[in-house]
Amino acid sequence: MAEAKGKGNAREDAGKLVLRVALGLLILLHGVAKLRGGVGFISGMLGQHGLPGVLAYGVYVGEVLAPLLIIAGVWTRLASAVVAVNMVVALALVHMGELWTLSKTGGWALELQGMFLAASVAVALLGAGRYSVGGARGRFN
Repeated sequence: MAEAKGKGNAREDAGKLVLRVALGLLILLHGVAKLRGGVGFISGMLGQHGLPGVLAYGVYVGEVLAPLLIIAGVWTRLASAVVAVNMVVALALVHMGELWTLSKTGGWALELQGMFLAASVAVALLGAGRYSVGGARGRFN
């Protein structure tokens, strides 16, 4: 039996909402920790790689502002791309030594970071969907 018109899209949009909210909230928690503890350790790592420490403040964009936009569904594709870039930088600065490492339980040592990266790329490609401030075809989605 054929699905009613629009029903499949509603399910797809509900899936986009779940993905957006999960990604946004989980990244935002990392941002809140950095709001509380500062970004001094990130500044130090950037300095070790010959980059200006002031770039560490960009983590607030990638882990506070962008997740809030993703959750709300405003400028979702751009915000998700920012999170993806943030994850690539985190992998490069902090986790390169673990790139080919397995955990004690056999999973990839960087599965959380990998999942954040993959989810942010997926949201950037999919957009926010209709259950968002921007709406399915909103100019801010």
